[in-house]
Amino acid sequence: MFSTHRASVRRVLVSMLMVSIRSAFLLAVLCVVGCTPSAETRSPQLVKVPQEQSLNAVVLPGQAGPTSDRPKGETLRLTMRRTNDVFPDGNSVWLVELHGDGSLLARWTAASGIAQRQHADRLWSPGNASPLPAGTYQLGTPEPWGDDLWFDLQPHFETTRSALGVHRCYPGTGCICIPNRTDIEALAAWVRASGLREISVSN
Repeated sequence: MFSTHRASVRRVLVSMLMVSIRSAFLLAVLCVVGCTPSAETRSPQLVKVPQEQSLNAVVLPGQAGPTSDRPKGETLRLTMRRTNDVFPDGNSVWLVELHGDGSLLARWTAASGIAQRQHADRLWSPGNASPLPAGTYQLGTPEPWGDDLWFDLQPHFETTRSALGVHRCYPGTGCICIPNRTDIEALAAWVRASGLREISVSN
């Protein structure tokens, strides 16, 4: 009877161990899936709040890519910021914006992090599905990545986050994810043509 009890306890422990292993595996998959070439790339519609509607209604001169009438020697800056807009599933809408000398040249809709993790620790918690940490990054040139593009990001600050980049995806768990193919191709054209090598992420 004692041996039967021990066998029963052993079976329970083995079962608990298998459940723990499966849970850890699923968590690891969820942490990685946002930044793989097979990540889902549907382009969701936006739900806007009034203060962002007027901004997004403007057609900007460089929205589709570099224009030939830009002044020579113009200084370009690339930034990303969170807005008050949300996608239908609750994820925050971010904007990647290209600034010229005193003007806004282009604005592309992006996502970073999932809805429930927008205010989690972004700096020291890799794999927690929070947005890209605020700060300045070295921006790599666009490279083929599966059927899409990848721009490598190297932070100019100390963080445990790694494998960061810009690519076409939705939803995303930590990179700069641009759902629309036309938008990411326009951004890539600007980066190639202008030699942009930096992006600043705020809020």
